[in-house]
Amino acid sequence: MLESLVNPKNTEKGPWKMFFIGLLYASLSLLGVKWAFSQDFVLYNYAGMIVVLFCVMFSLPFMYFLIKQEEKEDEEVEGFFGVWRVHKDAIYAFMWLFLGFIIAFSFWNVILGDSNLFNAQIETYCAINSPSNMEGCVSGYSFENMQGATGAATNQMRFLSIIENNVFVMIFTLIFSLIFGAGAIFILAWNASVISAAIGIFTKYKLSGIPFGVGRYMIHGFPEIAAYFITALAGGIFGVGVIRNGIRSPKFLRIVENTVILLFLAIVILIIAAVIEVYFTPLLFR
Repeated sequence: MLESLVNPKNTEKGPWKMFFIGLLYASLSLLGVKWAFSQDFVLYNYAGMIVVLFCVMFSLPFMYFLIKQEEKEDEEVEGFFGVWRVHKDAIYAFMWLFLGFIIAFSFWNVILGDSNLFNAQIETYCAINSPSNMEGCVSGYSFENMQGATGAATNQMRFLSIIENNVFVMIFTLIFSLIFGAGAIFILAWNASVISAAIGIFTKYKLSGIPFGVGRYMIHGFPEIAAYFITALAGGIFGVGVIRNGIRSPKFLRIVENTVILLFLAIVILIIAAVIEVYFTPLLFR
């Protein structure tokens, strides 16, 4: 089994190793879906979601191991800076995993040349960037018919749409982390696949343009995903704290305080990321 060959404990010696895990798992997900479902005309219509599902299944052992480690360390810290000091390595590991997903997804998206593998992701991109012309946007940005879509949103519309979408994702991240700590991996894989689809659109599906595209979307992509992980961390701290101490414990108010601080920080980071995406990134990358 794959989780036996790739030992999650190896990440303790360097969060950067998660980058290569991300490359491996994202590649296996895309190639596996292409090989297994390309002849199934029903399931292949949902290939974009199945790719994310495969990536989640591959990554769950690592996520479960990291979450369990963080839960143990939660018992020994208090206050915002104490929480950050203890959990920053895990956040760095998630960021490296996220980057690995994006590089692999972007690479195979161009090599395989199959828009079906990111059909849901392209629709999400168009819902944010061209809501008034969804059908034309999706059709125009397919691999087979790459052209500029019309009906693009104004900066203000895009900003509000991005904020709405990001807060929605943040809420789901919080819910997933409360129900099942490792469930936050779905948010990680989904956002990596959406950004990779956007990179393909931006570079017109040219392999040589991937580094440039990664640079463009990571300027705001890293703050966004960091906010989601902070949210997942807040949900995990709250859930574990309540279970272990109960709401009548003197520690409960401190747990609530730490959770609120982390959620507030995540919202601030999301707003900053949206400002960068709408107003600054287009000035640097045209």
